[in-house]
Amino acid sequence: MKEQTAATAPRQQAPPGGPADAAAAKPDRAVIRDSLGVGVAVGLSGFAFGVTSAGAGLTLLQTCALSLLVFTGASQFALVGAIAAGGNPITAAAGAFFLGTRNAFYGLRLSQLLALPRWVRPFAAHWVIDETTAVALAQPGRRATRLGFAATGLTLYVLWNLTTLLGALGAEAIGDTAAWGLDAAGPAVFLALLAPMLRTATERAVAGVAVVLGLGLLPVLPAGVPVLVAALAAPLVLWARGRRSRGSEEEPYDAKGADR
Repeated sequence: MKEQTAATAPRQQAPPGGPADAAAAKPDRAVIRDSLGVGVAVGLSGFAFGVTSAGAGLTLLQTCALSLLVFTGASQFALVGAIAAGGNPITAAAGAFFLGTRNAFYGLRLSQLLALPRWVRPFAAHWVIDETTAVALAQPGRRATRLGFAATGLTLYVLWNLTTLLGALGAEAIGDTAAWGLDAAGPAVFLALLAPMLRTATERAVAGVAVVLGLGLLPVLPAGVPVLVAALAAPLVLWARGRRSRGSEEEPYDAKGADR
């Protein structure tokens, strides 16, 4: 066998923080710029949550507590949406909890990349959401990953809570939010944030099936339950695609057997 030369031998990827990490370093200014862009764009949508929550009948204190303590937009919108539709708090909380479990999977990945001290991890876990994960994963090295995560988390947390407060106060000032059409602000913002993320055929299929399940079951199931059933869209689509792939692989063998 021919020996591999240094030029042809496959290179091992160095762990974050090593020499390769230093070579691929990204300027702090660029990381901060990206983080602020995401944090400001998404943080301003907290206003829609404040309006939606107040319109659903939650008090100012309850609305602000949700943003301070829960701090995961989709789950917050799901909770107040189910309550506004007349669902009981247990069902509404179950739907919100189910949507929030995705952050646990983000945390498994980020724990390896960030490698934070043990005492910092419980505090950092509160900022493990879609946006901080996306910015952190886009960075080339550990330093940039930590900076991107922290800058995005801080910007988004401050702005989200501030705009939540402003939205709730504004909703109380104008009275009936439904009369102004502001009760639709939350779902509209969430769809606007979600739509650009649906890039592959599988993602679009999952979204389409989820919409059909959610809207189709809305008239027959209690409020808050359709969103739980809509979560079955992902396994259903993946199962269908897997079955179709297996069928296409077996087809040549079936054709050969038919010729015999």
